[in-house]
Amino acid sequence: MIQRVSELVSDFPEISELDLNPVFASKDGAIAADVRIVVDFAPQPERYRPSQEDIVRQMNRIMRPDSVAVIGASNEDGKIGNSVMKNLINGGYQGKIYPIHPKGGEIMGMTAYRSVLDVPGEVDVAVFAIPAKLVAGALEEVGKKQIPGAVLIPSGFAETGNVQGQEEIVAIARKHDIRLMGPNIYGFYYTPKNLCATFCTPYDVKGKAALSSQSGGIGMAIIGFSRSARMGVSAIVGLGNKSDIDEDDLLTFFEQDDNTEIIAQHCEDLKDGRAFAEAAKRVSKKKPVVVLKAGRTSMGARAASSHTGALAGNDKIYEDVFKQCGVIRARSLRDLLEFARGIPKLPTPKGENVVIITGAGGSGVLLSDACVDNNLSLMTMPDDLDAAFRKFIPPFGAAGNPVDITGGEPPATYKNTLRLGMEDPRIHAIILGYWHTIITPPMVFAKLVVEVKEEMAARGIEKPIVASLAGDVQVEEAAEYLYEHGVPSYAYSTEIPVAVLGAKYKWARGAGKI
Repeated sequence: MIQRVSELVSDFPEISELDLNPVFASKDGAIAADVRIVVDFAPQPERYRPSQEDIVRQMNRIMRPDSVAVIGASNEDGKIGNSVMKNLINGGYQGKIYPIHPKGGEIMGMTAYRSVLDVPGEVDVAVFAIPAKLVAGALEEVGKKQIPGAVLIPSGFAETGNVQGQEEIVAIARKHDIRLMGPNIYGFYYTPKNLCATFCTPYDVKGKAALSSQSGGIGMAIIGFSRSARMGVSAIVGLGNKSDIDEDDLLTFFEQDDNTEIIAQHCEDLKDGRAFAEAAKRVSKKKPVVVLKAGRTSMGARAASSHTGALAGNDKIYEDVFKQCGVIRARSLRDLLEFARGIPKLPTPKGENVVIITGAGGSGVLLSDACVDNNLSLMTMPDDLDAAFRKFIPPFGAAGNPVDITGGEPPATYKNTLRLGMEDPRIHAIILGYWHTIITPPMVFAKLVVEVKEEMAARGIEKPIVASLAGDVQVEEAAEYLYEHGVPSYAYSTEIPVAVLGAKYKWARGAGKI
């Protein structure tokens, strides 16, 4: 009944309120005893929803442009238009760059044009670095030039209460068939084109993760983490007020982008929930989609409203929509970043059976708790497999699951138990808990794990492996080595590696892989 009522309200926008109270539910169905409907025959206009083909066509020109105009380009250090120009040039962008300034002249060694209308040839995207009050006039010229995309860095629109100003630029965009990114954003990066269309720091670490955020601060956190962790990205996109381009537009673009394997999005609200749900359900079957929904509490929602003019909405609804669409929900910024980095490293599991192999009993307990928290199924160990593991561990160790090999064991014990776990087809994923000892130092452990993993891969056996490393500072180098060789590993944490594995499982289930 709830689903049908929500569809009714969505399909008939003139319904402004619908109240069912009371509703009597039984095993035979549900009956609304009293229904109140408030109708408003001057409903809000429907949100602009172009076809999938139109989205791909225009987003390809915006994200992968052959020519960029910078409206508000400047020679003056400290100006946003100066930073955008420097990033485009120093970032190695090979397309044409057209500085736009009302006085013309020369900017950073390039001919500056008084208007985009004076630019010879086609322009794919215009980056705006001018005050909010000048945007509408410049956008009209962008429309006359038939430029398909505008990246609106300026703030001072709906987030400050200037709703009318934002509606004005949207109307201009619709008139000229321009797609708007922003306003109130840091711009965007698309690394395969060496494109840094932003005033933030330049970025050149290429990878296969595409990330977006409504917030500039979160965008900078993405840049810093991906550089520090050497994750690499295909794109980082700011969405800000989302006057037009929304998460679903990005999903549709990244769906067909061969440079992208995983999509991770930070959002404070969804302007068109149905469009997002349709896109996410489709895309998540092909590529993992991770979402960090901010404003899930009443205080967070209030902050979102003043930040980007977002209406954060009921968090339970978001939770259910994400689940139905196969979206992996991140609960924190760190989760968003770690999932974006770790999920592509892991092969897709072929079943639900997870086994923990640990050198520290305490880690085994915490890893088991984390498995429950992340909806992972710890395998009930069959008698024959239990006996096989016991051949490699000391009598005071513990088979079962977790397999506790104890801390005083040599490298061969880790190697033999991991090899057994990889070879047995009943085991589908392995969580390793390492304890730093003199007998098996951290890098010795890391290298033997990679050796066994590569040995199995040569035999056609691949399973997700994650690792938690407890020990002195040397475990940091070992965790880094493991990560570089396809084993998401974390020093000092039992929660993060299991959460990453759990996220991979969420995607695999939603995509029908297991």
